[in-house]
Amino acid sequence: MAISTSIAQAHEFWLLPEDFTVDAGEQVRVSIRNGQHMVGVDLPYLPNNLPRFEVVSGDLVTPITSRVGDLPAITMAAPGAGLAIFVTETADLTVRYTDFASFQRFAEHKAMPEVIEQHKARGLPETDFVESFRRYAKSLMAVGNGAGSDRAIGLHIEIVALANPYTDDMTKGMPLRVLLNGQPRAMARLALFETAADGTVTEAPYTTDAQGEVTVPAKPGATYLADSVDLYSLPNNDAAAGPVWHSDWASLTYAVP
Repeated sequence: MAISTSIAQAHEFWLLPEDFTVDAGEQVRVSIRNGQHMVGVDLPYLPNNLPRFEVVSGDLVTPITSRVGDLPAITMAAPGAGLAIFVTETADLTVRYTDFASFQRFAEHKAMPEVIEQHKARGLPETDFVESFRRYAKSLMAVGNGAGSDRAIGLHIEIVALANPYTDDMTKGMPLRVLLNGQPRAMARLALFETAADGTVTEAPYTTDAQGEVTVPAKPGATYLADSVDLYSLPNNDAAAGPVWHSDWASLTYAVP
């Protein structure tokens, strides 16, 4: 499936619960959102586009059973008490670039300016080339006491919270780890979007350390989206033959009571 440059470069893709703290058994509603700066559209549940769609609670992994077209994409009874991890992975989509400046802005925003020189060195055209991409999103919800820990759950690229925002002391910030193929993603860009209690949204860039870790602010009453992207060349230098670049996107959402 090909989509327009403007839609593809609406950079963020995330899971947004209606409420991040619920009681066990309470009905929860979680939207799949695509947009920029925490403003976007709700996407319907389309099973062919979501090969992984589940909730992890303790050692229990439960597939989410939504109906085609559901908005929000998730409406279900909350799992048992503890930290619930909602997970989704998309199928590959593609974007065709008709404006090289859009590709440059994307690479620079994700702190990968070297991609532009690589593009030129490969002899690729500045217009009419295709990038494929895949999204991986997680969201942390406190059910009942909210006790538990986030962990790596086998996504190709993922962001792991190294503290529980619902039960741990957040005064020194939230430690996060970015993983790629299960390994720490060192010196990588992580964008953090903070939605304050009054609805004000701010974005700040961070860089992971050698262990793929970074500590970001965690203010009471705020909601957070962390985002990290990997962009790399595909073994195809013929723009007419198919995608020449691929990007993988990770997001994690959570709230701080």
